[in-house]
Amino acid sequence: MHQRTRIKICGLTREQDVDAAVEAGADAVGFVMYGASPRFVSLQRAAQLARRLPAFVTPVLLFVNADATEIVAACDQLAGATVQFHGDETPAQCLAATAGGARPFLRAARIPLDEATPFDLLKFASDYSAAQAILLDAHVDGYGGGGKAFNWSRLPPSVSSHLVLSGGLTPANVTDGILQVRPRCKSLAVDVSSGVESSKGIKDAGKINLFVAAVRAADRQLAETNHVPLPAT
Repeated sequence: MHQRTRIKICGLTREQDVDAAVEAGADAVGFVMYGASPRFVSLQRAAQLARRLPAFVTPVLLFVNADATEIVAACDQLAGATVQFHGDETPAQCLAATAGGARPFLRAARIPLDEATPFDLLKFASDYSAAQAILLDAHVDGYGGGGKAFNWSRLPPSVSSHLVLSGGLTPANVTDGILQVRPRCKSLAVDVSSGVESSKGIKDAGKINLFVAAVRAADRQLAETNHVPLPAT
């Protein structure tokens, strides 16, 4: 059975952007808890924005090398949140901040843009096997995502993990990204931030709708190729 590609809109800072993501059909919305990011929001602001979410739309809190006590305190305020580790956190640190993995978490894998630099995704996925999914992003200077796309074709042909494709996605390229990466993994979701913005931290409702439409187009293509029915949304 073909699986629908799930969608996360990340880096939300405004009420109208949360509402636009929900209206477009996003499965998750991301709040950046990393102070150096232009999309940073405080915990109080993230909690305020998350209260706008209906049932079954998941808030995701993005942290970069944060102390476990900070993460636990944040999750106490947003009880239904998923944690996204986007720094240099070890498997042990991820487990310590999520009650041994009882709270779902994503672990970002920073894929080098320089194709001469090796990256062993299979080992990385094995090391972080407690993660709900491995999020694939481009390795750029700094942390928290840089809006750059890596070469998707360099990924292993088969990864026994749930993956989230991120890094430089836009309405123009996400269909191709899904078609290339979905056959390589157990399931695929996509994560977009700068690709649906008018400026840093300010989302564009029209771009969000175009992005979601492009994801659905990829799902239809995969379903037709594999001769399977597309699940109801």
